[in-house]
Amino acid sequence: MLLYAQTPARRNRQILADLIAVLLIAAAVAFALAVHDAIMLLAEPGRKVESSGDSLAAALDDAGETASRVPLVGDLLKTPFRSAADAGTGLADAGQSLQDIVGQVAFLAALALIVVPVACVLLLWLPLRLRWIRRSARIRGLLTAPGGADLLALRALTGPPGDLSAIPAPPGGLADAWRRGDPQAIAALSEIALRRAGLRP
Repeated sequence: MLLYAQTPARRNRQILADLIAVLLIAAAVAFALAVHDAIMLLAEPGRKVESSGDSLAAALDDAGETASRVPLVGDLLKTPFRSAADAGTGLADAGQSLQDIVGQVAFLAALALIVVPVACVLLLWLPLRLRWIRRSARIRGLLTAPGGADLLALRALTGPPGDLSAIPAPPGGLADAWRRGDPQAIAALSEIALRRAGLRP
C-alpha cells in the first residue's frame, strides 16, 4: 500500500497537504488550550471566596470553643459563633461551586474548539487521501492483472487529451492502435494513466 505518490510533483503536493492538515489541527488544539486557561482565570475569585470562607469558619469555630469555656454562659456564647462558622462554610461551598462551573465551561469550550476544527480538517483532507490510496492500489493491481495494461490504456484514452499529444500518433491514431492491440501504443498509454495517478510504470 502506497501512502504517497511516486511522481515528485504529486508527492510534494500530498506532503504539503498533510503538513497543512497537521498544522491546522495543532493550531486548533493550542488555541483551545489557551482559551481553556483564559476561562479558568475566572475561577480565581471562587478560589479566594472558598479560602476566605474556610478561614472565617475556622476562626469562628476557634472563637466559639474559646467562648464555651466561659463559666455559666459559655454554651450561650458558643451558639452564635457556631452559626457564623456555618455561614463561613456556606461561603466556602459557594466559592467551590463557582470554580466547578467555570471548570465545566472551560472544558466544554476547549472541547468544542478542538472537535469542530479538527472534524472540518479531517472531513476535507482525509477522504481525499484515502481515495487516492485506494485508487492507486486498484491501478497498481490492474497493472499486474491479465489485460490490465489494456484497461489502463483505455483509461488514458478516455481521460484529458493533453497528455496524449506527447505520444507519437501511429497510423490511424491512438484509439485505432489500442483497438488493434499495438503493444507500443498500449504501453505508452498505460504509462500516461499511471503518471496521471502519480505512479511510476
